[in-house]
Amino acid sequence: MPYISQIIGRTVVDSEGEKLGRVDEVLATQKLGIQHPVLTALAVLKNKEINYYPFSEIAVLFAQVIPLSHNKEELPHYTVTGDEIQVIQDVLDKQIIDTNGIRVVRVNDLELARVNTEYYIANVDIGSLGIVRRMGLGKLADRLARLVSHDPRKSFISWESVELLHDQFMHLKVPVDKIRDLHPADIAEILSDMSHTDSGKLLDTLDIEHLADALEEVEPDFQATLVQGMSDEKVADVLEEMSPDEAADLLAELPQERSKDLLELMEGEEAEDVRLLLSYPEDSAGGMMTTDIATIRPGLTAAKAIEVLRNSADEAESMFYVYVTDDQNHLLGVFSLSDLILSKPDTPVTEFMHKKVVAANVLEKQDTLAQLVAKYNLLTLPVVDDDNHLLGMVTADDALDKIIPTAWKKRLPRFYYYDHN
Repeated sequence: MPYISQIIGRTVVDSEGEKLGRVDEVLATQKLGIQHPVLTALAVLKNKEINYYPFSEIAVLFAQVIPLSHNKEELPHYTVTGDEIQVIQDVLDKQIIDTNGIRVVRVNDLELARVNTEYYIANVDIGSLGIVRRMGLGKLADRLARLVSHDPRKSFISWESVELLHDQFMHLKVPVDKIRDLHPADIAEILSDMSHTDSGKLLDTLDIEHLADALEEVEPDFQATLVQGMSDEKVADVLEEMSPDEAADLLAELPQERSKDLLELMEGEEAEDVRLLLSYPEDSAGGMMTTDIATIRPGLTAAKAIEVLRNSADEAESMFYVYVTDDQNHLLGVFSLSDLILSKPDTPVTEFMHKKVVAANVLEKQDTLAQLVAKYNLLTLPVVDDDNHLLGMVTADDALDKIIPTAWKKRLPRFYYYDHN
């Protein structure tokens, strides 16, 4: 198959063999109703002067020298309208989000297809063989393609699957709805591979809920970088969607004045939860906990507990683990959802809840929290004050932050299981 790399830098001559220059750019036009752009002109550079020739004037495209159909004096010139795609400058080497491989890749080459007398951009080549062809080693790339054990076509993405955008510069990306379908952790990984400008453009395509989910998957210092150019109103909306502990971590990374302004813009209840967390030392249980927890009173049956949780605990970060508290919010017990589901509907909560709860004081240091998590094989740890009032819980990934690498910490499950043994 022919590739755009076979045209770049090639010598162009007229019908008499007189050298006109070298190919500096290839222009393509997106025709109405046709998804694949058609190549319309060659930009030929000679002595710092560029002349544009219609693609229809090319006698032989893929040759060591590209001959045109008329002599220099009779050659028609192509008039640039400004609507053309500058294939070499604006498409090659630009980033594209591959939603199948969940990664950011580079456009290394473009595969062309001929239909009658016209050439169209058929596919985007994101593979290493595209780089080999760009180095002028086309024959080597062909031999390598025959030798590789995997299907070399897997490194191609159809032009139909990408969207060409015109803003500060031209770049490629997949349609927005495909990005929103990705897991937040995958979006976060893509963001980490992108430049600051491109990551900002990707974030602009996400609604507040998807944006908050994606930000929760990256470290607070990176979060602060990503929201740097956003308006305070938008950041405040995002903070309200984030769990209180994640929101507090982000605010702690921002300049103090902006952090204060953002808290003023947040809804009252969400802002109070975040202010509470910010009032504790950063490496303490209080500074690391989340207040999004599921709680019920002890005087309920299993059936009534299910009804209460269904109606009131939709914002809880962990719905696999439920705390039992009295009217003064003292921590009395704990049970898992499996305990609840396996119990008969009329069984009182107090009969299947576990009264010996491993808990941490709100001022306990992170090292101690990590030891408790490791010793008791916990994935969540309730946080109480000196009077045993339940204030929140610390998740295992936060407690183990000092012990295991961040990359592995983020891979811990997003559900929590309590080991009562």
